Amino acid sequence: MKIEFFHDVICSFCFPMSYRMRQVQKKYPNIEIIHRSFALAWDAEDLNKMFGNRDNAKKEILGHWEHANQNDDLHRFNIEGMKQADFPFPTSKNGLLASKAAKLIGGEEAYWQVFDNIQEALFVNNKDIESMDVIKEAVLDADLNWDEFEKVFHSDEALEAVNEDLKLAYRYGIQGAPFLVINEKYGINGAQPIQVIEETIEKIAVEIHEPLTLIEDGQSCSLDENGTWTCD
Repeated sequence: MKIEFFHDVICSFCFPMSYRMRQVQKKYPNIEIIHRSFALAWDAEDLNKMFGNRDNAKKEILGHWEHANQNDDLHRFNIEGMKQADFPFPTSKNGLLASKAAKLIGGEEAYWQVFDNIQEALFVNNKDIESMDVIKEAVLDADLNWDEFEKVFHSDEALEAVNEDLKLAYRYGIQGAPFLVINEKYGINGAQPIQVIEETIEKIAVEIHEPLTLIEDGQSCSLDENGTWTCD
């Protein structure tokens, strides 16, 4: 089974969703998770169009953080800290390019680690994720070589890879993030509870006779075509 996970570094509901998808991957190790960029506000002009200016953007988006923090299983958002931060609300561009550059260097897990690092920098530590100093911290924490990363980050290849994801999202009809596309056919919209995600995955696996492996309590289990788990 293949799951395409569309998300953005500035997307507050993508933060709890990424945590849940890591649990999903751990529980169902034969699922392939592919990370896709979905820019909510690529540059400052996008924020100005949506909110009038970046000050208004910050005020309104912090209201979204309140709801996202309730959705987050760990309630990690530092909302008061962000209110005191002296930089404008950041845009998507540098964080998405950084995540995609990491993928080009180290694959899906490198993308995911840099993406998570950047989101934590914003939502928990209230750092300006447009800053290349903050990007560098996220990249080095993912054990990537900075000199190699910089070359890829500034390359046409990284930008084109982000744009290809955006085109794919358009073809799927996706209008927001987070969004999961399963086997290029089924969709899960929004930061759904882990139980909903798991039930949907198992239901689809039965419907399309897709092999699914589950690891739980040290046991390896397989789902048969009748929807019954058989464990070793």
